[in-house]
Amino acid sequence: MYHDLIISGSGGQGALFAGQLLAYAAMDAGLQVTWMPSYGPEMRGGTAHCTVIVSDTPIGAPLVRNPQTVIALNRPSLDKYEPLVATGGLLIYNSSLAGREPTRPDIVIVGVPGSDLAREIGDERVLNMVMLGVFLRLKPFLPLEAVCQALERHLGKRQRTLLTLNHAALRRGFNRPAVPVPL
Repeated sequence: MYHDLIISGSGGQGALFAGQLLAYAAMDAGLQVTWMPSYGPEMRGGTAHCTVIVSDTPIGAPLVRNPQTVIALNRPSLDKYEPLVATGGLLIYNSSLAGREPTRPDIVIVGVPGSDLAREIGDERVLNMVMLGVFLRLKPFLPLEAVCQALERHLGKRQRTLLTLNHAALRRGFNRPAVPVPL
């Protein structure tokens, strides 16, 4: 088993945390993992993305040019990474903020109104967890419960009050009826 992905958004949308959480859950499950964050030069509101690789064998290099999956939390991320998704790959994008439909016919495209769903749950800050839940539904190499347990183990003390909200957001994305069966 091998899967690589990029999660991208603007600073504050939680792209890095979503990737880190996925990496922690995979590590806790005994898998090989790399997690590489990247920040834009801005102090606030700039771009942020991370690359995550999960494998059951050693990972030779942490770099990914054409990811199997991209989770785009905003329009600039969609514009930047849609062209890079590997042929046959998966693009999950936040249709609440995209402002356009992706156009590639050679990839699987799943639009999710992530910001709207996060607001319905109670806080737009859990957009990242909604989108991660969708990913886990489509690429079930880790059970949802493993990610929920990793969240409990690795969530910082400052964010402990958001644990219930994060769990709800993960489950909302995972159980979203419009999401197709695993790919």
